[in-house]
Amino acid sequence: MTLLLAAAVLFGITLVFATLLGIAKEKLRVEEDPRIPAVTEALPAANCGGCGFAGCADFAKAVVEQRVACDGCPVGGFKTAARIAEILGIEVVQSYPYRPVIHCGAKTGDKKGVVEYDGVRSCVEANVVGVTQGCIYGCLGFGDCVASCNYGAMRMEDGLPVIDYAKCTGCGACVRACPRNIIESIPFKQERMLVIACSNKEPARLVKQVCTVGCVGCKMCQKLLADMFQIKDNLAYIDYEHYAGEEDREKVIAKCPADAMVYFGKPKPEYAEMLRQEEAAASQPV
Repeated sequence: MTLLLAAAVLFGITLVFATLLGIAKEKLRVEEDPRIPAVTEALPAANCGGCGFAGCADFAKAVVEQRVACDGCPVGGFKTAARIAEILGIEVVQSYPYRPVIHCGAKTGDKKGVVEYDGVRSCVEANVVGVTQGCIYGCLGFGDCVASCNYGAMRMEDGLPVIDYAKCTGCGACVRACPRNIIESIPFKQERMLVIACSNKEPARLVKQVCTVGCVGCKMCQKLLADMFQIKDNLAYIDYEHYAGEEDREKVIAKCPADAMVYFGKPKPEYAEMLRQEEAAASQPV
């Protein structure tokens, strides 16, 4: 009899709590804005974190709540931003996809003062040691950026990372992985973009001691195209807000004494064909 009474009491308590929880669920229920799942569906579902949020769903919620702009997805680019803007009933201006570039052009043979390194094969670890090569600004070459890429868009080649822009989503993982901050995301206004492939801020005399292709801060680029090029801390910078026409850029490139300017992105058709022929010749049996 006692057991039956105890069971009845427990059943009654359970029933009361279940009823209270059901009432609380209805009273406290927050209706989700139907635009959130719609925006989430419009996103590429990469969940890469390039937008600054943990995933696409969090970004979608922030967009609907007007905490971030609708063009904040680096993977989806302008097309995704336009779809989101249509869902939200707003306008979006033309934007450019942001893609990573490397501010170092020193291949293995261009580096001076290289020191044998027996530590952990990681850029982060080698950067802490700081004595693996003469240039304290250049690429360490251990491929932390390559390891960080979930899309197979990077590989190491002759001491430098190479980016496959056909696979790159612009998520920014490689930018965050580089301990020397030589990888930067820039607006790709054209299929190929000019970049200062150097980060060394030392005077020209010291740059020449550690690298054969480092920027020497000669100011020639600034003199020829002042709107686009700036010199700060002995190093040239490109102002992509004033990215000039190719003809003007070529004149500046021809005058650079250090060959520190490099194009990133899709090459010219003639360059692409030449590369294809070289690769085909290299694959032929000797």
